[in-house]
Amino acid sequence: MKKILLLSLLALAYQSASATSLLETFGSGSNQFSINFVTIGNPGNSADTTGAPNPAGSVGYTYNLGKHEVSRDMINMANTAGGLGITMADMSAYIGGNFASRAATGISWNEAGRFVNYLNTSKGYQAAYNFTTGGSNDNITVWGAGQYSGSNQFRHKDAVFVLPSLDEWYKGAYGSSGGTWYDFATGSNSRNSGPGYTDPTSVISGTAAGSAVYSRAPLQGPTDVILAGGLSPYGTMGQGGNVYEWTESAFDGVNNSAGEARELRGGSWTSSWEEIESLSRIPFANETTRGGSTTAQNDYGFRVAMVPEPSALSLLAVGLGGLALVRRRRS
Repeated sequence: MKKILLLSLLALAYQSASATSLLETFGSGSNQFSINFVTIGNPGNSADTTGAPNPAGSVGYTYNLGKHEVSRDMINMANTAGGLGITMADMSAYIGGNFASRAATGISWNEAGRFVNYLNTSKGYQAAYNFTTGGSNDNITVWGAGQYSGSNQFRHKDAVFVLPSLDEWYKGAYGSSGGTWYDFATGSNSRNSGPGYTDPTSVISGTAAGSAVYSRAPLQGPTDVILAGGLSPYGTMGQGGNVYEWTESAFDGVNNSAGEARELRGGSWTSSWEEIESLSRIPFANETTRGGSTTAQNDYGFRVAMVPEPSALSLLAVGLGGLALVRRRRS
């Protein structure tokens, strides 16, 4: 009997670890929207030591990362259903405009955190971030002992939907299931890597492999979240270009102070090729101002991660995951 149970658990764990995508629906009626997540496997992978920061991208568990950036429509629906009060940038002066399907911009870290909290509480889950006041752009309070795991005082240990940490975001963008690391979130390598390498094709919009929405005119604006370029090896879109994306992580790597500067990644539609590669970690002239938790710029957006509460099956899946990695050396 024990052997049969073990085999059943192994089969379920394999099925869970092999999943590539899932769709989660939030809200109801006219305020219902869905987020497509892709599974980021290969738990316990070695970090990339050729990007920035160094090292980066090692994650000890299987998790799910939003395939697309959060759209304006999603923000509008969550605002109506949850009374969030999130304010987006008015993009009417840009060619891309304020179309509902465009990437949401003008979002502060605090507002992104409140959106994520709505995703959790609307499904009866624990809120990820500890907002103790009602203002949409008010800072969090760090969680107390026993409420967070490890040293990450920003994220509640029982939350399901979260802003991706720097490592979670980085792995989804530049990593792969086989362990190879890439310079760009399109599974390609930079001209800095040597002769024969090419940068992503710059496009205004589209889904062609190897393309990204970058190096465009400032007044172009972001494109639709489902037309933000080619996919990463894991299957995410738009982690290079379109809009800068908030990560959960503090810029100094220590999540222990509510108002400290946060890490922004990925570049925007105006970024150069250097700004969308894995080596790009732009230290703004005033990091607390540009990357502060209350800051909202016309090219700041975000995506969501899903980190299921640990269970016997997920731990078993981690145990079954391969730890050997194929590493690429850059010349």
